Amino acid sequence: MFTGIVQGIATVELLIARPGLTTFVIRFPGGSLEGVAIGASVAINGTCLTVTAQEDHRLWFDAMQETLRLTTLGQLAQGSQVNFERAARIGDEIGGHLLSGHIHCTARVTGREQPENNCTLSFEVPEDWQKYLFPKGYIAINGASLTIGNVESCRFNVHLIPETLRATTFSDIQEGDLVNIEVDSQTQTIVDTLARMGYERPPA
Repeated sequence: MFTGIVQGIATVELLIARPGLTTFVIRFPGGSLEGVAIGASVAINGTCLTVTAQEDHRLWFDAMQETLRLTTLGQLAQGSQVNFERAARIGDEIGGHLLSGHIHCTARVTGREQPENNCTLSFEVPEDWQKYLFPKGYIAINGASLTIGNVESCRFNVHLIPETLRATTFSDIQEGDLVNIEVDSQTQTIVDTLARMGYERPPA
């Protein structure tokens, strides 16, 4: 499990592509890998990956074709920067909301507004995932726990403070980019339960 509190920015140092499998070698900031062991889970842009090898400040991860297809990891290249979060431990403070690291869909950035000391990013999700979007609800974007602002059909926005921009890769996101989305599990459970009982959410 993860909390959606991004712990830093890491850099893709090498990609090794083989039939049906891509290995990512990612370099992390100094001091961020203390206690990491082979088999540990780390969220890379919100996607839960398993450490397969380590050396100095670098970790190795394998991603299957299905993972590359369902997430934005297949678009990463040497030099790409990514958000990372190590798995939560019992007793850790939950500063965001609980995440599984299983990406539900990708969303396209449809707008970026950045007046002084503010940043608003707008996104569009596939129609099947629109029903889980609620104003002031939770959503994870590239592994970061965020609060939804406005919702209009399949589109929504989030408002970011300068610290979020500093600590994540959102400072570089531009219109047209794709991001990983994990909807809030509690919201998904409630919406799906009500739907099974015949209470469908009306179209936005």
